[in-house]
Amino acid sequence: MQPIVKTIQLADNRTITLETGKLAKLADGSVVVRMGNAMLLATVVAKKESEAAAEFLPLYVDYQEKFAAAGKIPGGFLKREGRLGDHEVLIARLVDRVIRPLFPKNYTAETQINISLISADEDVLPDALAALAASAALMVSPIPFTGPISEVRVARIDGHLCVNPTPKALERADIDMIVGATAESILMVEGEMSEVQEEEMVAAIQFAHEAIKEHCKVQEALATAVGMDVKNTVHVLDQEAPAWQKAAFNALYNQVYTVAQQGIANKQQRKEAFRAVKQAYLQSLTEDQPWDLIAFEHFFHDMEKQAVREALLKGGMRLDGRRPDEVRPIWTEVDYLPAAHGSSIFTRGETQALATVTLGSKLDEQIIDRAMTSGYSKFMLHYNFPGFSTGDVKPNRGPSRREIGHGNLAMRALKKVLPSEEENPYTLRLVSDILESNGSSSMATVCAGSMALMDAGVRIKAPVSGIAMGLVIDPATGNYVVLSDILGDEDHLGDMDFKVAGTQKGVTACQMDIKVAGLSYQILREALIRSKAGRLHILEKMAECITKPRGAYKPHVPRISTMRIAKDMIGAIIGPGGKIIQEIQRESGSKVLIEEVDGVGIIKFFAPSQEAIDKAERCVKNLIAEPTVGEVYTGKVKTVKDFGAFVEFMPGKDGLLHISEVKWERVDDLESILEEGEEIQVKLTEIDLKTGKYRLSHKVLLPKPTGAAAG
Repeated sequence: MQPIVKTIQLADNRTITLETGKLAKLADGSVVVRMGNAMLLATVVAKKESEAAAEFLPLYVDYQEKFAAAGKIPGGFLKREGRLGDHEVLIARLVDRVIRPLFPKNYTAETQINISLISADEDVLPDALAALAASAALMVSPIPFTGPISEVRVARIDGHLCVNPTPKALERADIDMIVGATAESILMVEGEMSEVQEEEMVAAIQFAHEAIKEHCKVQEALATAVGMDVKNTVHVLDQEAPAWQKAAFNALYNQVYTVAQQGIANKQQRKEAFRAVKQAYLQSLTEDQPWDLIAFEHFFHDMEKQAVREALLKGGMRLDGRRPDEVRPIWTEVDYLPAAHGSSIFTRGETQALATVTLGSKLDEQIIDRAMTSGYSKFMLHYNFPGFSTGDVKPNRGPSRREIGHGNLAMRALKKVLPSEEENPYTLRLVSDILESNGSSSMATVCAGSMALMDAGVRIKAPVSGIAMGLVIDPATGNYVVLSDILGDEDHLGDMDFKVAGTQKGVTACQMDIKVAGLSYQILREALIRSKAGRLHILEKMAECITKPRGAYKPHVPRISTMRIAKDMIGAIIGPGGKIIQEIQRESGSKVLIEEVDGVGIIKFFAPSQEAIDKAERCVKNLIAEPTVGEVYTGKVKTVKDFGAFVEFMPGKDGLLHISEVKWERVDDLESILEEGEEIQVKLTEIDLKTGKYRLSHKVLLPKPTGAAAG
């Protein structure tokens, strides 16, 4: 077997190879992408259109990391790869969003793209290679595709931009973005930043695009080498519109255009206005007129899209009557849920998010077990999008890919402002429940999440807001309108969805999807600058409700504290079989966690009250403290004898309280005064250095009797 191989040379002397003709040859197209020891197999298969013609493109993109690729066995009971994890879904979305717009409009064959990590390299991040592999597989297949495309990770490390850095180097980056593009234009951007300026983002995107252009050239060479005619296999010809569509257009377009110009703010009322035009026309049709109801629904949708776009381009009139740069009315509230640790409501127009924050202990950290990485996460953000938020019926079957993606975007926007471990020892779970949705609920999640964190008393560095920017462009003339705070319909009918989140100082996260080719850097720059004005406006509205984190946690928030001890004392606190630490937890009502970090013992106490924390800390301090003559201790009577009682005055340390040291008066029957388990205050009066025995006294803590003789 002689596979066909093409090579991409990177600026830092690393190489990426594309290989086809060796694996998975029964697929319509298959390619292995290799960088270092990392290898991804991408396959693409499509049903013949005559077998499965659909009204839309049923495209499935899956990405999976095989544990064997990294020499690992999966965790859990089954010990095999199961449903795709959130991490894999997010990478699949990165590919889907840049691939999907490049299939011809009327290509509707059921198509599946599978990308598998079959060999891992700890110095190579595979997410930046997945789209390259998928595009290359499409390019060597007969499936119509107007690519090629590629994606790269662009990062700014120590002030310098680089493409596809190593994971270790990426830890120092203040810009981390995945950029997807054709050789001509940008299609997708997603990433996080450390409060950078908009011009710096544009420079990073341009830098990434130069690398992508080279990837596209090599893919075209690979397609040519396998005998694919790139120019002649990517088009599906449009069919001429039937006569009934022309008649319907002439009868309806002006009416639809009039509705688009009315500026109806309410989503349901606007929807009903368009529907009334459609229903009136359908009722006017006679039985002998040839028409197809399903085809008519698609036709009317396309006509509505054309009318809305024309109203924007010609008169700057948005569907809800706003100016292009106008943000919808905003109202906010915090501390809405009395039992939550932190809560907020953020409402912008007809989009509403209810956010809650829960503060937990180290035991609540999320366990991460992936092929490439394993460990723990202290910050979780979950986004829920129920059907009622859009007035629809939708069964609750777990989070969709969209929900996972939106939650991840909001998480990346907020994690940049989280306090350090020392400032925030809690595990944080933030949940955003979307209660109404008409445009950019992910950015509403950022705003609501920022306020909920402050309401919970989490000392974030600065509030974060987010806004979704849109675009309508006329490909024929180049005329365009950039829209701030887009509606759901403007997202659906427009050409761009560009979500930008950040603080007053700069951008912390972004996500951009383009539906048309030819987005210029001028438009990109304008959208970013406009987004800054929108973000700052939203921050001002949020500040009317809350400006900074609460000075203290709410009374019902569990308390947490940290103590450092010498490494050699860890065993003494844990005790044989965990006996001592379990006893501390039972007595105090606190969770006690202990670990060694950099040669030091770190103890974390987590309890529902400060009193329980204090009690647990006292127990530990007693364990690690050395007995001191003259100190007073609260001890527990362990046994009572005729001559005295043995009292545990420190954990694991018993001393003798002689019968003569109980009271100043004479005591004849000690059992009538003390009983086992009773707590008693004692003073350490003597340590026998030879035997290590301790002598205690209780009477020295009592007033000495006067007048009467002491026993």
